[in-house]
Amino acid sequence: MFAKENKLSKRNYYEVLGVGRKSTGQELRSAYRKLALQYHPDRNPDDHAAEERFKEVNEAYSVLSNPESRLRYDRFGHARVGPSVASGDWSVPDFGGFEDILGDLFGGRSSFHSVRQRGANLHYDLEITLEQAAAGFKTQITIHRLESCGTCSGSGAAPGASPVACNLCGGTGQVRFQQGVFSVSRTCQQCRGAGRMISNHCKICRGQGGIEKERQLEIKIPAGVDTGTRLRLTGEGNASASVGAAGDLYVVIHVKEHELFQRQGSNVYINVPITFTQAALGSEIKVPTLDGEDTLTVPAGSQTGSIFRLKDKGIVSLQGHDRRGDQFVVTTIVTPSRLTREQRQLLEEFAIIEDNLNQGTTRQFVGKVKISSAKK
Repeated sequence: MFAKENKLSKRNYYEVLGVGRKSTGQELRSAYRKLALQYHPDRNPDDHAAEERFKEVNEAYSVLSNPESRLRYDRFGHARVGPSVASGDWSVPDFGGFEDILGDLFGGRSSFHSVRQRGANLHYDLEITLEQAAAGFKTQITIHRLESCGTCSGSGAAPGASPVACNLCGGTGQVRFQQGVFSVSRTCQQCRGAGRMISNHCKICRGQGGIEKERQLEIKIPAGVDTGTRLRLTGEGNASASVGAAGDLYVVIHVKEHELFQRQGSNVYINVPITFTQAALGSEIKVPTLDGEDTLTVPAGSQTGSIFRLKDKGIVSLQGHDRRGDQFVVTTIVTPSRLTREQRQLLEEFAIIEDNLNQGTTRQFVGKVKISSAKK
């Protein structure tokens, strides 16, 4: 009779979490996460009300996070659900991603290790040219990585010997302890999460289960990579120290600066010198591109700093469905430092003609300057 009255006196679980009956799993998780952080006993020491509220939140989530128990609760209410919390077992609900919450509670990310630990990831810095980044290519790299020991087959034990279960964690690789009302798992310090101990070590790998070896790998660099691009090669990292999968290899790209081109995303820029006559009269000039030379028409009257576009002469975008950027040509008019006698004579004749044409403009300009000075 008492149990029945106790269940009837409980608050609605949806009300406890502050969500609606049609709330999604993500909405339930978010609500639980917020309340668990707010009422956790470690944040509210000696606060009995906060501890009871935390228990209530934990119980509500343990029921609603399970699709079957949630369905029974929606149909029959508290009468047909029996959360484990009633027995006083306050282990963390298993709904995935809870280590994020523990990280917020205890000042760092909690690690839930298993016996099947993956091998460590490796990083390799690869320097390439801008031309290689634009075109893509294949290359070979040499790495040093841990590989499974052939003598002990990665067990770390000498031939004829076998690892035994760790007596501290019972072979699970984890040790449980009480943190407030939480029952939390921590990596076993004795076996370092492996779940096993080795008394007679392999003499070749010294019990590590792996040996460092040099390997050559052929990798494909896709067109469009840039400095900071990371290429992941699954399973090419260090071998696992237990029976887990090998780690991954991350190739980090570094593109060298180019003496002519400057890259901005998928576009490239280049400064091209032209002569005064090419700028004044207009001309066709040869311009270097990442694909070789191309022809650019410079219109008459071009100035220093004029910008012209060569469409689709840039770099393929990694996220642009093979669309190429453009190349932009910035012109710079070069003044000759030395003139032949004939060049000087022609320029002097041009200067006389130019002065005659610009006398009116010059007089207007000088007049404006005089008027401005007089006003001061």
